Amino acid sequence: MTLAEIVFQARKLEKRYGVEGKVAARYVEAGYSVTMLFDTSKGRISFVAKKAGEVIAADVVYGKIRVTSEIVEKLAEKAASINAKPVLILYGGGPELTEEALKAAKEKNVAVKRIRG
Repeated sequence: MTLAEIVFQARKLEKRYGVEGKVAARYVEAGYSVTMLFDTSKGRISFVAKKAGEVIAADVVYGKIRVTSEIVEKLAEKAASINAKPVLILYGGGPELTEEALKAAKEKNVAVKRIRG
C-alpha cells in the first residue's frame, strides 16, 4: 500500500468512526489491516488489526469512565473467541484504570495502552 493510500484510509477511519477510528488509524499507519466494529460470539470489539500472522483485538475506552476488572475480563473473552491478542486502549485522560482491573489485565495477559488525544 502506498503512503497516499495509507493516509487516505486513516483519514476515512477518523471521519467515519470518531475516536475509535482515530486509534485504528494509528494501526493502519503501522502497517496493520484493520476491521472496524468486529462482532464475535461474545460481543463487539472496537477493531481487529492483522499483520504478518499477528491478530490484535482492541477495545477503545474513552470519556470519563472507571475501567473495572469486568471490562478487562470481557475483552479477554472476546479476544479468545477469535484467537487474538487482547489490547485495551485508554484514549485521552478520561478513563481511569482501577487496581483490580490492572491485576486482571496481568492475569489474563491483556495489554493496556494509553493514547493521549
